[in-house]
Amino acid sequence: MSDFEELPAVAAAPTGLPGSLELGAFSVSLSVADLDSSRAFYEKLGFEVTGGSAEHNYLILKNGETTIGLFHGMFEGNVLTFNPGLTNRMERLESYADVRTIQASLEEEGVALQTRAEGESGPASITLTDPDGNAVLIDQFF
Repeated sequence: MSDFEELPAVAAAPTGLPGSLELGAFSVSLSVADLDSSRAFYEKLGFEVTGGSAEHNYLILKNGETTIGLFHGMFEGNVLTFNPGLTNRMERLESYADVRTIQASLEEEGVALQTRAEGESGPASITLTDPDGNAVLIDQFF
């Protein structure tokens, strides 16, 4: 059983929210120089560790519905991260836009992708860069 199967499930994202493409939960993935000092800093801001592993050089922290990931030595720069199928309240959506559907929509709009999702279903991700050079990761876990 994956960690995601243990999350509470909801049928679908609430209707009526702004936006035209359902991207899922949002977080910022920070590339940090020192995992322990970054963890201590964000804990002072009220964040709590909810996932990850210091042994594997990353931690996931939450404060209410706000999520940040601290990553040491895994990538350069910071990344805007979206997780299709999850809500910011740590709920698994039973119905959501698959990352491959998001990929097709972005390509139809002429957005260049650095990496593409493969296969027809299941875990996959895509990466892209916004006009200012910010990395964007759309990462589906299931």
